[in-house]
Amino acid sequence: MALTPTTILTGFLGAGKTTLLNRILREDHGLRIAVIENEFGQENIDNEILVQDTGEQIVEMNNGCVCCTVRGDLIEALTTLARKRDAGELHFDRVVIETTGLANPGPVAQTFFVDEEVNAHYMLDAVVTVVDARHAMQQLDEHEEAQRQVGFADTMLLSKTDLVNPEELDALETRLKRINPRAPIGRSDFGVVPIAEVLDIKGFNLNDKLELDPDFLAAEEHAHEHHHDHDHEHGEHCNHPSHQHAQHDHHHSHHTDDIAAFVFKSERAFDPERLDNFLGSLVQVFGPKMLRYKGVLLMHGTDRKVVFQGVHQMMGSDLGPKWGETEARGSKMVFIGKNLPKDVFIRGLEQCLV
Repeated sequence: MALTPTTILTGFLGAGKTTLLNRILREDHGLRIAVIENEFGQENIDNEILVQDTGEQIVEMNNGCVCCTVRGDLIEALTTLARKRDAGELHFDRVVIETTGLANPGPVAQTFFVDEEVNAHYMLDAVVTVVDARHAMQQLDEHEEAQRQVGFADTMLLSKTDLVNPEELDALETRLKRINPRAPIGRSDFGVVPIAEVLDIKGFNLNDKLELDPDFLAAEEHAHEHHHDHDHEHGEHCNHPSHQHAQHDHHHSHHTDDIAAFVFKSERAFDPERLDNFLGSLVQVFGPKMLRYKGVLLMHGTDRKVVFQGVHQMMGSDLGPKWGETEARGSKMVFIGKNLPKDVFIRGLEQCLV
């Protein structure tokens, strides 16, 4: 049986996840979606609880969606839904999991790789993060969870953009892209967002697409060229190597996030064995601090692309399509993590080139 695509919906308290979910649960989109509200045992903080307490854990909506409030184990909720569907008691073809506003999406994503029964029924499609444009700057400053939710995202949806001016929005987008240059940024004001921007994004697909924000790439190149001129400007107030690529910010931003991204690019091919060993050791040492990473690689000895990606310590790779006749060959990798020593990664990867 085909695996059910599953979306993890995350975002800080009050960002507008429930507003978005309510639309999904009530709108006439013709999809049968099972929504799991994963509350981890705390009180539900949102005012508008999706399903008023009817004593029944699973409620069917009139548009064919199913809502399931879970205070306990996510694995149990997913397997219960799958069993009920197999028995013909429920019908759904997609799942959306809403995490609590304080949750780190990492463990939720990992559930899809570690639990065999979940693995047999579901396929993780993407992590969608709703970002409150009005409060995000402060939340990112004060809460690492907010940074993690951004770092984990395959796509970001900005809510409450009507409450900020264009300059503030611009500064926020720049900051979000520095934390996560691989997630496109859309809008979700009042929960209004095309369903195609939430579902079937294929963010966890091992495909050979690695779209990165072009401004971020340009800033990375720039930082690389001027690396030595800039070092003295950082001195005491910045001890994270991962921030040294943020110089394009004209020094007016005082927001240094522990979670940030960097890119490795090379036109030379990798030695498969050396790269394999090095990536293995990186994941062992830095896995807990590595949120998401992905690469499309040029490997010595094969005319096909190699695609790899991971979440924390879990890494997978796959042979992609052949390199095109006219295509520029080379490797491109992005790492998003917490205080990762960029120079250790870059130098080590360079040692793995043929």
